[in-house]
Amino acid sequence: MNIITIGRQFGSGGRELGKRLSDVLGYDYYDREIITAIADKSGMNASYVEKALESNDWRNYNFTFMHSFSMDSVMQSEKVKLLSEQRKVIDGIAESGKNCVIVGRNADILLESYNPFSIFVCADLEARIRRCEERSSEGENLTRRQLEANIRRIDKNRALSREIISEKKWGEAGSYHLVVNTTGWDLKELTAAVADFALKYFERST
Repeated sequence: MNIITIGRQFGSGGRELGKRLSDVLGYDYYDREIITAIADKSGMNASYVEKALESNDWRNYNFTFMHSFSMDSVMQSEKVKLLSEQRKVIDGIAESGKNCVIVGRNADILLESYNPFSIFVCADLEARIRRCEERSSEGENLTRRQLEANIRRIDKNRALSREIISEKKWGEAGSYHLVVNTTGWDLKELTAAVADFALKYFERST
């Protein structure tokens, strides 16, 4: 079984790269599907689940995430339960034994025992702002300043979430097998190179 995990800066194209990789390699793809699974199990709205998991409200909670939670009753919040449910969903994906690409959710850390090929996708701030502008929904008229603020806020939350479960720093080159800067690249062209790299990684790992 081959697992590819993708961490990414907001607006870098990591989600698109992940989907293209799954198509090229014929792997299962998981991104928002994880949120949907958590929402179905918890009986909560998917949008609420996504926002709750992306916030950093729990960063000061004193618990050990890698194996089991250790907390007193006052910490039994919905958000911590959702984080636990997220782990169960991701574990279930790995236990299915199918080749897959998982975007976000710190899956590289959670599935470390499966030796996934971990990728981090980044891009220059200007390229990320431009991508956000191009992909903004109709009626969403955010200024450049607002887009930049969103990018920095979301990236900060992703970094803080990773701090909870690992000593490996979010976005730090040494924490991943491959760091991909998408600035100036056509993602379709870039995907072929990344797919080839990933397959060579798995060949060396067997």
